[in-house]
Amino acid sequence: MNQIKYKRIMLKVSGEALAGEARRGLDFDVIHGVCRAIKECTELGVQVGLMVGAGNFWRGVKDGADKMQRSHADAMGMLGTVMNSIAVADALSKHGVDARVLCAVEMNKFCEYFTRDLADRYLNEGKVVIIAGGTGNPYFSTDTGVVLRGVEIEADAILMAKNVDAIYSADPNKDPNAVRYTQLTYDEALAKHLQATDLTAMTLAMDNDMTLVCFGLAEENSIIRVVRGEDIGTTVKNKF
Repeated sequence: MNQIKYKRIMLKVSGEALAGEARRGLDFDVIHGVCRAIKECTELGVQVGLMVGAGNFWRGVKDGADKMQRSHADAMGMLGTVMNSIAVADALSKHGVDARVLCAVEMNKFCEYFTRDLADRYLNEGKVVIIAGGTGNPYFSTDTGVVLRGVEIEADAILMAKNVDAIYSADPNKDPNAVRYTQLTYDEALAKHLQATDLTAMTLAMDNDMTLVCFGLAEENSIIRVVRGEDIGTTVKNKF
């Protein structure tokens, strides 16, 4: 236990990351890599909550813009998170990890309905809890969903595993002069209008004094390194 910094984590993995280089669908090499990292976390005694995005299938705002009513487009995105969650749960079982999919929307044929107490019970039993359906409401991103659930389950930190290795002042793929941050306060991130997460997620994390770590999923052993307290990516807190 002295090897870990965070005893209970809420991990967010983007749907695009699960798609690998194809950018669409599921890359099971990537998924099994994530599962191996999660298994190692559980073996260290870390309690793992997980939320997966759906950008590898559908983004409500982007894919449905000007073509669909926003609530309907967002509903499709929530369904995409359920598909991704079932896929990751299946992969975790192949690694000998007991996982449960809890969804913010009732769909008893596929997963259990999320409640804070049920999630807490499963985490204390050593199970990985995969939370699908975002917040269960339109107009909210899965970034907001992962912060909300992280606050509910009283996680020690929110871990955002993304396609970019840290928070930058601008898109590093477009601006070679983008500044890379290793530490930020929420006040700084909001004042600089940094696009680490959406504004609602950032504000919710700040209001609940939650530690947020944004890092690159593709970096070697990145999830384990963050759990052990290594300074990779960008850590955001109210104060340091």
